[in-house]
Amino acid sequence: MSFKVTFATKWADFDPNRHMRHTAYNDYAAEVRVRYFKDQNFSIEEFTKHNIGPILFTEETSFRKEIHLGENITVDFKLAGLSKNGERWKIIHQIFNEAGQLSAIVKVYGAWIDLSKRKLTTPPKTAQHLFDAAEKSENFEEIILTKK
Repeated sequence: MSFKVTFATKWADFDPNRHMRHTAYNDYAAEVRVRYFKDQNFSIEEFTKHNIGPILFTEETSFRKEIHLGENITVDFKLAGLSKNGERWKIIHQIFNEAGQLSAIVKVYGAWIDLSKRKLTTPPKTAQHLFDAAEKSENFEEIILTKK
């Protein structure tokens, strides 16, 4: 399933050079992840109910084309990797400017954390479906967990 969100950019997204500031790209990617989870019937309230949350180990952004003040942008969601138990995941977001040109790519590698124990955890049964419908990237891979 393809998942993408179009946003109207706002004044606070831009820097003195009159293009979108670097951290705004990551903010929009994070918003798309939260909206994707909600679309899969696992909203912020569900995270709270199960006392889990998503965390990131790495976040890498590649910039390709400027986004200018007042442009609408579209951000997609693709699954690039998943461990068998669903604990760890990789997601790629492509950000397109109003003309449909690829402006940035945001890659994140993350996992679920138990907010009480402050340790990584597998998602509850009610969240194990979260990535089933996700469109997979061309280079999708299974994340192999090593035992400690």
